[in-house]
Amino acid sequence: MKFPKFADLVLFEDDDVIVVNKPPFLSSLDEREGGEVNLLRLAKAYWDDAQICHRLDKETSGALIIAKNAEAYRSVSMQFEKRKVKKVYHAIIEGTHVFEDLKVDLPILNTGKGNVSISRQDGKLAETWFQSLKYFKHYTLVECRPVTGRMHQIRIHLATQRASIAGDEMYKGKPVFLSEIKRKYHLGKDQEEQPIMKRFALHAYEVTFKLMKGKDITIHAPYPKDFETLLKLLEKFDA
Repeated sequence: MKFPKFADLVLFEDDDVIVVNKPPFLSSLDEREGGEVNLLRLAKAYWDDAQICHRLDKETSGALIIAKNAEAYRSVSMQFEKRKVKKVYHAIIEGTHVFEDLKVDLPILNTGKGNVSISRQDGKLAETWFQSLKYFKHYTLVECRPVTGRMHQIRIHLATQRASIAGDEMYKGKPVFLSEIKRKYHLGKDQEEQPIMKRFALHAYEVTFKLMKGKDITIHAPYPKDFETLLKLLEKFDA
């Protein structure tokens, strides 16, 4: 898969940090030994001492902070540890859901090999706030504000509300096909319909943190093409 040049991903840069808009299907770090392109490698080719300060799932797009030196890495890592970094995600979920500052705080247990489950007994504290932004007939655009940073946190917390993210098959979300929302949609003979989005619809829309010079900064990451296309089609055919 071809990814844009690293410089084209940069949303903000100063002497200490870079904030990029991570494309979908690009791993944050080395997943395994071998030749797979990942964000860390692209960042190091751009800036020798680059270090990734947090991770996004491979399919998740959006704002990600990269440190350019050890001091900045420590500073951002401490902000994450103390829950001072504010993150806002946008997700397209199945069904019409009216979430008005809904707090979900079900504990999450990492069961290994990329799997997590809800466990009140053994899970770690996890907290996410949800706010509905836009309603369609069969879907809702929601804002997700995770306070903690557990693996798959937003995805599993939404699934517990029977509001799986569109396309998130791991948590019972189904891909969106144009034939399901557009009346009189005809596919040519022998053609197999592809989903509008080939991943789950989750995007890290905004991040707020403190720069080394002490100033708070908020960076927002525009939607990638696939997310924007799905929203436009829902507005057109599912409103």
